Amino acid sequence: MTDQNQHALHSSEDQNEINTKEKIYQTSSKGPLSFLSGALTSFFFAWLSFLLSKKVVLYFVLHTPNYASQFAQSISSAMKTLAIGMCFLATFTFAFIGIGLSIVFVRSFFQDKSLLDD
Repeated sequence: MTDQNQHALHSSEDQNEINTKEKIYQTSSKGPLSFLSGALTSFFFAWLSFLLSKKVVLYFVLHTPNYASQFAQSISSAMKTLAIGMCFLATFTFAFIGIGLSIVFVRSFFQDKSLLDD
């Protein structure tokens, strides 16, 4: 009798644990629409960053600073390089995030069998 009660107790605990895991998975998982909207938003920001990058480069090409001091010329060149680099860094960061979310969007249509077996 004791073995049957313990077995019934363990099986009900296992069932509760499985139900809890399913609830956690269902509440924490994102759907394909979430990945798609994130990818489109990221591509939009990449496009805006690219437009800004082009304008920053064009501005610095048209407005070349000429300073008499070599030290001031060096600082000016460093600031120009920093501004252009940050603009292009934002462009590529948003683009790569968009690519990653697009891949996750496509992958979300294929269910992972290991999650279903657990």
